[in-house]
Amino acid sequence: MDLKLYYQKIRDTESKIPDGFPLVISQQTDDGGKGGRCAEVTRAVAAKLITEGTARLATAEETKTYREDTAAAKKQADDASEAGKLQITVVPTAELARLAGGKKDKA
Repeated sequence: MDLKLYYQKIRDTESKIPDGFPLVISQQTDDGGKGGRCAEVTRAVAAKLITEGTARLATAEETKTYREDTAAAKKQADDASEAGKLQITVVPTAELARLAGGKKDKA
């Protein structure tokens, strides 16, 4: 294997990738790699994976779907996190009486 040629192919592939953090889709490989897995990686890593044939760039539609799903999952996680929080306000008795109109029932 000619290392100069290998790294030149990686640099060429990297120069053709428009995004800073492209989405790549894994390819099924003979050594057990599973196909169809999405990953957002740096341009250099994407170029290496594409050159080695273990991944391909995602299409615009796949990228849009991935980003929408990721945003929805983050919103759901944020909502679940907020639901788990309990907010308590401690109010002194005098302040509570003032807020209630200053009237106290005498029993």
